Amino acid sequence: MKRVPIALAAALASAVLLHFGTGPHPVAWLTWLAPLPVLLAAPRVGGGWAFAAGALAWLGGQLQWWPYFTGTLETPVPVAAGLLAGPALLYGLGVLLHRALLARRRPLSAVLAVPASWVGVEYLMAVAGPHGAWWSLAYTQADVLPVLQTASVAGVWGITFLLLLVPAALAALLAPGATRRLSVAVTAGALVAPALAYGFARLGADGGQDGGQDGGQRREVALISTDNPRDTVDLDSPQGRDLLRRYRRAVDAAAARGAEIVLLPEKTFETATARLPLAGPGAAVVAGVALGAGATWTNSALAYPSGARYDKHHMIPGLEPEFTPGSTLTLLGRTTTGLIVCKDLDFPWLVRQYRQAGATTLLAPAWDFDDDAWLHSRMALVRGVESGLSVARAARQGLLTVSDTRGRVLAEGRSGKPGVTTVFATLPEQGASTVYAGLGDWAAWCSVAMLLIALARLRVRRPAHRTARPSTDGQAPGATVRPEG
Repeated sequence: MKRVPIALAAALASAVLLHFGTGPHPVAWLTWLAPLPVLLAAPRVGGGWAFAAGALAWLGGQLQWWPYFTGTLETPVPVAAGLLAGPALLYGLGVLLHRALLARRRPLSAVLAVPASWVGVEYLMAVAGPHGAWWSLAYTQADVLPVLQTASVAGVWGITFLLLLVPAALAALLAPGATRRLSVAVTAGALVAPALAYGFARLGADGGQDGGQDGGQRREVALISTDNPRDTVDLDSPQGRDLLRRYRRAVDAAAARGAEIVLLPEKTFETATARLPLAGPGAAVVAGVALGAGATWTNSALAYPSGARYDKHHMIPGLEPEFTPGSTLTLLGRTTTGLIVCKDLDFPWLVRQYRQAGATTLLAPAWDFDDDAWLHSRMALVRGVESGLSVARAARQGLLTVSDTRGRVLAEGRSGKPGVTTVFATLPEQGASTVYAGLGDWAAWCSVAMLLIALARLRVRRPAHRTARPSTDGQAPGATVRPEG
């Protein structure tokens, strides 16, 4: 019966760490520790309790999302329950797999199986679901720049792998009757240390200023937002004409201060025309609009005076059923500046397509939901690191953020304040070559391969040199076994 309090205590500890180490306002260093309690408990309790501890830990840590799913996103209750319970069960299975491999004296496989299985879960949710890579643990490290640079090689999958590798290795080193401690420590160190060294080297490669060594071009950009009114307004209504006048004054003021590009939020106006009197003298304006008439509407980013148009590809399920998805990329004339809209930045492969098409910067009208402002802005920032682009993102009910190819925040401000909020920044237009832009999701596929190998090794028991009566928790600490090869 000692197993029950151990399992429950571990589940509670991991749930608390997951609550504060993930979610809309994560504490980055807690994310590295969150899996450790349940992984430490796993070899000390029965298989059922190990699975239960893992599942309860994940569920407890992620319950904070329930009001967001059911309230903000208006997700049906059964769907929201599945979004929480499904990953919790898979997390529990990952803990159970770790325990089973340790019991069979395969510590290296036990260590690698934990991050590999969770990367597989994240990747499956990204490619099969409507939200892209929204679910990744990697965003918790968005402000930890040396760790973040791993995304330029392996995408968010590489960061998630590191986040789970470290606690899995610690748990294996501290497991009862642990074998091959040196191999486990060396393997973990050989993966983590080069990643961190690369991160510091990449941050210093441009002298701390993106494009500094290459003399890359730069453009002055202004991000402007007012959240009053908070919803999209009809351009032809009195409220819409008043909003247009307010934005036009703000655009003129930004142009007078030297802004060459002015970016407005998503769905600022509802209009049937693609031509708005917004461009200031010497400045191009990109605005998010609900464009169309009758039954045909698009959620678009329109550039003035050029007339360039980008239609949002990925709509928020349940909240944007009236919009027709777009399917093409849009560059501003002959420049390397691309247009994109809000949620499309949750999809790494779409941003990769932009980089492969020659884009070095992205301009994104956006719309957040207050509490998710930091998290959603950092998803956009991570996309820039992955594919080597600078990103300017102007969100109502959120943040106005400009970031470079290393994920450094060049300027940031909060929208929703009284009056109009304007953020100025110098936007680098020199892109960065990245492994991820070229090879894509190779790290996710490698993780899936590792998981399959671990499952195969689970089915094969290595013969012991001599037998011993198993202990009550299914291990044989007194047995001498052949070490894992």
